[in-house]
Amino acid sequence: MAEHERHEPEMPDSVDTQDESVVDLSPDLASTEAEPVPAAEEAEASTTPSDAASGADDATNHTPVATTTHESSEAIESPVDEVEDDTQPEVEPSEDEDDEEDELERGMLLEGTVLKTSPTEIQVDLGEYGQGVINSRELERLTSSTLETLQEGTNILVYVLNSPSGTGEPVLSISRALEESDWRKAEEYLDNKEVYHGKVAGYNKGGLIVRFGRLRGFVPASQISPERRDQARGDSPEERWGSMLGDSIYVKVVELKRSRNRLILSEQAAVREIREDQKLRLLQDLTVGERRKGRVTSITDFGAFVDLGGADGLVHLTELSWKHVTHPSEALEVGQEVEVEVISIDVDNRRIGLSMRRVEHDPWAEVEDQYVSGQLIQASITKLTKFGAFARLVDHPEIEGLIHVSELSEHRVRHPREVVSKGDVLTLRIIRIDKEQRRLGLSLKQVDSSEFMDIDWTMTDAEQGDG
Repeated sequence: MAEHERHEPEMPDSVDTQDESVVDLSPDLASTEAEPVPAAEEAEASTTPSDAASGADDATNHTPVATTTHESSEAIESPVDEVEDDTQPEVEPSEDEDDEEDELERGMLLEGTVLKTSPTEIQVDLGEYGQGVINSRELERLTSSTLETLQEGTNILVYVLNSPSGTGEPVLSISRALEESDWRKAEEYLDNKEVYHGKVAGYNKGGLIVRFGRLRGFVPASQISPERRDQARGDSPEERWGSMLGDSIYVKVVELKRSRNRLILSEQAAVREIREDQKLRLLQDLTVGERRKGRVTSITDFGAFVDLGGADGLVHLTELSWKHVTHPSEALEVGQEVEVEVISIDVDNRRIGLSMRRVEHDPWAEVEDQYVSGQLIQASITKLTKFGAFARLVDHPEIEGLIHVSELSEHRVRHPREVVSKGDVLTLRIIRIDKEQRRLGLSLKQVDSSEFMDIDWTMTDAEQGDG
């Protein structure tokens, strides 16, 4: 059975009755919290329920014997309330009626106490219901660890397989009790919309198998999280899902039909809820100016989204780098780890603004120390607009300046393309430095202007002296 769980190329059409502890589940997903399952996936998940009369304890997925009392899904109704009527005498229930009320029925879930153990059977005290027996057939299916817990005086949860006939004792099952308990637990998760943490126990070409106690839940491919689907590569089920065996996974119960042994789970629904909770907590913990490390999850034309550990923040295009960036893909790739600074927090709209360039050295901090108005510099044309051309300094590529259209030539220029082209490396003159606004004014037409002759001589002498 352990081998079957590690590799399940397809869900079987029927379950081996020698291992009745495993409940195979066939999904036709229909849930308000999850996307519909395509017909192909539904067909892949179809299985046949295990024998309802018994269930073996799974040697590789042992669930401890429950010690708490569970009410039966087929609980016996209490006697009808007596009606006061002065015109009729009170009618007491007969002894036969009382006996009927106390009779055991198949399917009841009861808590009992181990009275006596032997290699072939275990006697169990069922309180008001008398005694029952766990026979050798059931004991052979239990793991050694479970058998070791069955000591005299131990409280155990049992399932009534059949009611007594004549003087015989009712036959009980521990494994079916645990299975029944798991079904009820799954119903609670469905009703309460809770997130369940489990592990990937198997797969077929339709999706993943996740253990839910002794039950096996099915996660159709359409309900697997996008992040996990991105990891799936290959044509065969083993290539797509094989590497995920044993992985931790969070899921929500989205459909449960016990009559057809059907337990459908959704990782997508669970991840959405978890991330919303994480994002809210993160928004409450973050402060503007704080620096954190994150991972790039997606790239758009206007910026990149970075996961800070449960919530994504946006690094706008203008906040990617001090250098000129035309598209975020020039500076980043999905999956890359980056350091960012929080620049804005909008709790109401659950938005986080981030910056990458603010964690870098600000090149403008030294501009006034290294450059002066009137100085000649080398720059590369990076962008042309109607009002001018942008140029990046060769010595400091983090800094860009603007050559206004009026500073391109002595004659009238209708568009910068008439004078310069993108990629041209030119000698330009600095005509304005605005550190506060981070603006650098450049001129091409004033490069040879006599107005700057003195500063040109001074800069030339300084360069020769350095040489």
